[in-house]
Amino acid sequence: MSLEEAEVDRVRDAVREAGRIAMRFFGKAHERWEKGPGQIVTEADLAIDRYLHATLRRSRADDGWLSEETVDDRHRLERRRVWVVDPIDGTRSFAEGVPEFAISVALLVESRPVLGFVYNPAREELFEAMLGRGARIDGRPLRASAATSLEGARICASRFESRRRNFQRLLPQVELLTLGSLAYKLALVAAGRFDAYLSWRRTNDWDIAAALLLLEEAGAVASDARGEPLVLNRPEPLHAGILAAPPALHEALRAATAGAYEAMRAGSPALGPSGA
Repeated sequence: MSLEEAEVDRVRDAVREAGRIAMRFFGKAHERWEKGPGQIVTEADLAIDRYLHATLRRSRADDGWLSEETVDDRHRLERRRVWVVDPIDGTRSFAEGVPEFAISVALLVESRPVLGFVYNPAREELFEAMLGRGARIDGRPLRASAATSLEGARICASRFESRRRNFQRLLPQVELLTLGSLAYKLALVAAGRFDAYLSWRRTNDWDIAAALLLLEEAGAVASDARGEPLVLNRPEPLHAGILAAPPALHEALRAATAGAYEAMRAGSPALGPSGA
């Protein structure tokens, strides 16, 4: 699908303004609370969500909307165009003053991402992609790693999950690194700064929609933890884990982790914190 440059520019400007809103709160005292067990939300999340909802749909009020901070009424399922937004991905890092968070904005057309932005305003890194037109960071082309083997691969994972799953024991030949924000981690895989990303946690569309386009346009592959395709804008926008890597490394990672993943789903403690 061809998008008008004016619309792309308008979305880019909106994402940058959302970053300015975030930075007015970042590192300063602001309200935060739990919306569920272990799920932090801040007044910055809500302020950005309101701004993006009003701005992105201003000229096309019939567009669908899916956001972490908006109740999902599922009207999006009847829409050809759907915005998928995470106002702040990595809210815990944001709330703690750690610059590992991102604003994630994707436009889906018939459930496929055609435009995606992942923006870390604390590090002034703006990743963007358009379907069929490549991925960029601040105007420079992105390309995923050329790694084909697990030996020495730099794999990123969630700090929280890594405390529960002993991925290093499962993959002793890799270098395992952790940081906040799923969208940001996937953007860094698209940029080739990491070779792969691994997670067995349930993931939502708003965490990954923009980053999936970055990965695709940068030459990487993303799937769920079983290697199955990630289908967006379903009634329940959830996915069973994420594997993201260049094609050959993706297959190696899937093959090396599939058995342990199925054992975990069956209740095995084999990858508990002690690795016992």
